[in-house]
Amino acid sequence: MNSFEELGVLPVFAEKLKERSIVKPTAIQSLIIPRLIEGKNILFRSETGTGKTFAYLLPALQPLVCAEESVNYNQGPAVVICAPTLELCSQIKEEIDFLLSDLLKERKDLHTALLIGSVKIDKHIESLKRTKPAIVVGNPGRLLVLAKMKKLWLNNLSFLILDEADRLTAQECLDDTNELLSIIKRNTEKRENNVLSLAACSATVGIKTCEQLGPLFKNVEIIESDDHEILRERIEHWAIFSERRRKVQTLRSLLAAIKGKKSRIKALVFTSRNDEAGKILSQLQHHNMNAEGLFGKQLKKPITGAERKAALDSFKKGKADVLVSTDLAARGLDIPGITHVIALDVPSDGEVYIHRCGRTGRAGKYGVMVTIGDETQMHLLASLEKKLKIKVYPKELYQGRICAPEEL
Repeated sequence: MNSFEELGVLPVFAEKLKERSIVKPTAIQSLIIPRLIEGKNILFRSETGTGKTFAYLLPALQPLVCAEESVNYNQGPAVVICAPTLELCSQIKEEIDFLLSDLLKERKDLHTALLIGSVKIDKHIESLKRTKPAIVVGNPGRLLVLAKMKKLWLNNLSFLILDEADRLTAQECLDDTNELLSIIKRNTEKRENNVLSLAACSATVGIKTCEQLGPLFKNVEIIESDDHEILRERIEHWAIFSERRRKVQTLRSLLAAIKGKKSRIKALVFTSRNDEAGKILSQLQHHNMNAEGLFGKQLKKPITGAERKAALDSFKKGKADVLVSTDLAARGLDIPGITHVIALDVPSDGEVYIHRCGRTGRAGKYGVMVTIGDETQMHLLASLEKKLKIKVYPKELYQGRICAPEEL
């Protein structure tokens, strides 16, 4: 396929995509968009940065745009999109607003609601009552609470999307996700027309995820891709040895070497633990590094949703050079222009490594994935190197430069 129109996408959406210089569908979009337009139920996997969000949004929004203006959403939204993190939900909402921005001037009935746990529930209840949204985006916990309170009706649902489906079926989300799906299933079965289109996606979903999603996702087409072209060809992988007690110092030296004479850098730093993230951020800021944090707590003090949003916005706009994050907080985020992803630990499986890598090397650009670890972690990284069929290059820091060992 050479164009979105050939996939069945409405011209109004194709024109909006051109505003971002998106004129040709990615491989996964060419596979998924026609299937979802046809009404097929799909669980699909594709690398990060390949356009999964538009792959499901375009088919989900088209029926709303084609509907008569007099459509009534008193019985609940037509489209529900569920994602595991507040930041990812906000990002999806922004993409919906982008696609519908021109249409909203004419269609006063097309409202979108963002229902996330960082906002007081009373505000959500008032918003749902006042706007009667056609599209709802939210995390499973907040969607479930509102549905059980009968403030979010799900009687009108025609399209359900689960983004980062593997995380939605992880231990911390699984109970809420399955209870929400059970409510949707019961409501759908009560309708005369019980047709409900389903889509679930992630960079690392598969048959196991589908099984965990229960009966609602039994009859879905599973489209999996083992192609890690971006992981291997657009991202260079580095390993820097450091003793555990010196990791933050090594990180500071690495960031200084990356920056060099540049006025700006854009580096995303990962650690798996909230308490570690807070300490890393504090030390970077103590040494006058322009850094922000995206995680749940900082030194045992909860970080509010507003604070997390401000940190993310600062990094996106280039006001902060470094963003320190946990894996859950940065899950699925599309932050343009990240040149380096730096990990201060090595995950036990390849899926987390893939998600971390996927924050760079996006939209046709190249990036670098750097792992800073001790001897044990270097062994783990070597195992991932074989499993993912990537090449990891050892690097050392010497006199403010990043060098290969043979160059010293």
